[in-house]
Amino acid sequence: MNTMDDITAEFTTMEPVSPSATADYEDYPDYECDVGPVRSFRAQFQPPVFWLIALLGGAGNILVVWIYLNLRRRLKTMTDVYLLNLAVADLLFLVTLPLWAAEASGSWTFSSPLCRVTSALYKLNLFSSVLLLTCISWDRYVVIVQATKAQNSQVERRRCSKLVCVCVWLLALLLATPELIFSRTSQEGACRMVFPPHLGNKTKILVLSLQVSMGFCLPLVVMAFCYSVIVAKLLQTRSFQKHRALRVILAVVLAFTLSQLPYNTMLVMEAAQASNLTITACDDVKLFKTVEQVLQCVAYTHAMLNPFLYVFVGERFRRDVKQLLRVCHRRPGANHSQAFRSSTNKASVMSGSTNKASVMSDSETSQALSL
Repeated sequence: MNTMDDITAEFTTMEPVSPSATADYEDYPDYECDVGPVRSFRAQFQPPVFWLIALLGGAGNILVVWIYLNLRRRLKTMTDVYLLNLAVADLLFLVTLPLWAAEASGSWTFSSPLCRVTSALYKLNLFSSVLLLTCISWDRYVVIVQATKAQNSQVERRRCSKLVCVCVWLLALLLATPELIFSRTSQEGACRMVFPPHLGNKTKILVLSLQVSMGFCLPLVVMAFCYSVIVAKLLQTRSFQKHRALRVILAVVLAFTLSQLPYNTMLVMEAAQASNLTITACDDVKLFKTVEQVLQCVAYTHAMLNPFLYVFVGERFRRDVKQLLRVCHRRPGANHSQAFRSSTNKASVMSGSTNKASVMSDSETSQALSL
């Protein structure tokens, strides 16, 4: 029978990274605890969920990128630039989900270098997407709350958005560096981070703390501040689109909080577990790991929901999709891109004539929130 010191020593050197195995079951040796049912649940539950997220999210994000680059070719605002980069970040994560689904079904059968790259792509998406969502929140805050300043600096702000995106990707790559260094295929056949013994528990806790703080807490604070001020501003604005804008904001904040808060709470508990093994009873261990697997899948749905929450709910992009479907239906053999742009230009002229009657604050607000 293993002693508690043996269990603690084993726990401190192994840090899971794969979406299908956030904490390997070998951290809790099978000396008195049969974790076979937990493994069976993972093998049955996670692969179909991962494939569903990959297929739906891939289709949505590919359509987003295609419309931005090939049809509208419009990156007129900072939010447009951020949304395009957000879709690319989600696609980078979604292409790794089939690999994690294969691992959840049995074990990691691919090479260690691929393990490093795949794990790094997962963290790269995690940090880049949440930082981009934070940038979108701040941009909407500037456009709506500081409308005059935003109107007078549109060109500079567009240039600045590209620089901000470069900084976001570089920061996300820096935060994903631990995966590139420590990820490998373990002896148990799992893709995970394996720390040298001299690094121990402090490195594991640091990695988890960094993920929770930079991947959830700090962005949530910024988003809560920006959207609370935006809501207060909209409540003072006489706009017929005010209530629609409030619904979009509420959907954005709730989707982010509900998908990320439960899983990040589990990560905090996992950091505490790494520190002093707060959970030792076999039934509690199995329950903890089962709940974590479910909340993990909920958190990963953000890559599937983003196109709908941040793009398809938007008025402009929804109009783009409708016009694209109309053009494809009417002209099956025609140049769809050219026909679409012609149709879009007509719609823009019509919408512009109807918006002339509204005051500047209302039009700026509706444009910022309609995407």
